[in-house]
Amino acid sequence: MTAMEQPQQSPSLARGPAPAAANPPPEVSVIVPVLDEEGSILELAAQVGQVLADSDTDYEIVFVDDGSSDATSKKVHEAHAANERVRLVRLRRNFGKAAALCAGFEASSGPIVVTMDGDLQDEPSEIPRFLAKLDEGFDLVSGWKKTRHDPANKRWPSKLFNWATRRLAQVDLHDFNCGFKAYRREVLDQIAIYGELHRYIPVLASRRGFRVGELAVAHNPRRHGVSKYGWDRYYKGLLDLITVLFITKYTRRPLHLFGAIGLACFGAGFVINAYLATLWALGESLSNRPLLLLGVLLMLVGIQVLTSGLIGEMITFKNFRRTDTYSVKERLG
Repeated sequence: MTAMEQPQQSPSLARGPAPAAANPPPEVSVIVPVLDEEGSILELAAQVGQVLADSDTDYEIVFVDDGSSDATSKKVHEAHAANERVRLVRLRRNFGKAAALCAGFEASSGPIVVTMDGDLQDEPSEIPRFLAKLDEGFDLVSGWKKTRHDPANKRWPSKLFNWATRRLAQVDLHDFNCGFKAYRREVLDQIAIYGELHRYIPVLASRRGFRVGELAVAHNPRRHGVSKYGWDRYYKGLLDLITVLFITKYTRRPLHLFGAIGLACFGAGFVINAYLATLWALGESLSNRPLLLLGVLLMLVGIQVLTSGLIGEMITFKNFRRTDTYSVKERLG
């Protein structure tokens, strides 16, 4: 038989068996960052699984162990043995809640992401309400612990912190600290969080043009373990708020901030020195005038701050990426 007469293999046989279809992602990914919460894992996993199964929702539960020193990871293994939809991401040490959430976001695959705390104070039965709220057209829904079962020394500072954040960030939410939230995946794809910025995801999302909503949720008393947060989170939160306001308003126009401060200082110094120059022209001695030092200092500070703004503008221009300046909601054609 000549080469021309050899039978040809069918394309499917020549390539071998077709690869198995990849498993589709779950509809909802529930991410739970935990730190020393061994007493809550099994009950929380069972409750979340039952709620989503009852609502006929395909799901996964991703526990992120942020360096626990107790048997938290062992309990997650037990939960996985009972329900294979339970997954574990175990960090090598305690990196903080923002890092734990980022690890969970990266490990999950659902188009809808729900985050909640692992201490059983968040009520899993609220998850369907979050999903229904997203269906109303929101991109992010933040929980609001309207009635909190925490000591007064946690409630009142939190109220003050949330009031200040609401006013400064101009995002109308009552509870920025609530870890119970629901997101569309595209929100997380366009927002980077680090440090302690996780509580300001609604602010960052709002600045990007996403629609942010709020939902009053039940809040249970803590039954296991102890709170991992102290008073230091409030001053850290304030510093992080300043960071958020800067990166959302002035990242692409630093001179607008530094320029305003620099011009104010330079202008005040100029007015002072002009006044003193007038006195000097009239024959008055300035050697005993501390105001002269203040005027010169203000002008020098103004020039330095303006220069910092210009350097910031140069760096921004060099690292400019066009897609950082907008967020696309839909494309057609």
